Amino acid sequence: MNQRPGRAGGAPHRVVVLALDGLLPFELGIPQRIFGRAVDPERGALYEVVTCSVRPPGPVRTDADFSILVEKGPETLATADTVVIPASYELGPVFEEGVLTPELAAALALVRPGTRMVAICTGGYVLAAAGYLDGRPAAAHWASAEHFQRRFPAVEVDPEVLFIDDGDVLTSAGVAAGIDLCLHIVRRDHGSAVANDVARRTVVPPHRPGGQSQFIERPVPEPQLATTTGARAWALGRLHEPIQLRDLAEREAMSVRTFTRRFREEVGLSPGQWLTQQRVEHARHLLESTDLSVEAIARAAGFNTATSLRQHLQAALGVPPTAYRRAFRAGVGS
Repeated sequence: MNQRPGRAGGAPHRVVVLALDGLLPFELGIPQRIFGRAVDPERGALYEVVTCSVRPPGPVRTDADFSILVEKGPETLATADTVVIPASYELGPVFEEGVLTPELAAALALVRPGTRMVAICTGGYVLAAAGYLDGRPAAAHWASAEHFQRRFPAVEVDPEVLFIDDGDVLTSAGVAAGIDLCLHIVRRDHGSAVANDVARRTVVPPHRPGGQSQFIERPVPEPQLATTTGARAWALGRLHEPIQLRDLAEREAMSVRTFTRRFREEVGLSPGQWLTQQRVEHARHLLESTDLSVEAIARAAGFNTATSLRQHLQAALGVPPTAYRRAFRAGVGS
């Protein structure tokens, strides 16, 4: 696990957001909102978020009917521990030819080796044009994935997932998936408790795995249409108990068939997949925050046996429980 705590001397980890002409204001605000709300138990800031442009301080155009004033120039990139590149609709040669403009190339040349690079939606084009994604997997919004793949054949483009964590380079699909990616980074750096606190104060789901599909048929229920929200809340309070599909369906007074269809439309997963996902997340939290034995955590998360927990954690994260706990605690203490 690649933990990135604060900088030497106790200074917060510095996140530099690169604002490009044609940027989407919503996506520009995601890093400030997510990283800017992450605090330690004493309420000290864990990240410092600053915004810069590829030019000297001045206005940057957005895709809306206003510009924003960016007060820092490209030299700020040299101070970054993490660089975030939100989407832009004015990438010019990057989008059309797969090459950086001279000013963008000069700006990115200031980034120190080893800096974590993060892209939201079409920000991935910039990373690809700069060579960061050669031979690596990258998430992309489904609407631009085919073009992205044609423009950058050396990149392994995945149009289905919300985001991809490839260590020091992370990419996401568009808009809300950028929130998921930033929360994932907070969780990776500082654990579930910090990330969940940010999510609660931002009023967003605390955890949507990167591998979750972008294709959710009905993310917002139709008016007057019964939903599966109550059943999900009920299940989250009983993860340690056996939960059958019929139990969930009965909570919403639906047939199993109707409930399963409605659940997949709203969540993008089957009830069984979602339940396993929540149990893995709960087990992760307990491994990070308690000294409970693996057997006790398996029971508390509803896996019943340590063997079952090991199998599910290995499948989801690629590591067994003891290795996950050891890596997390070593990272936090470093």
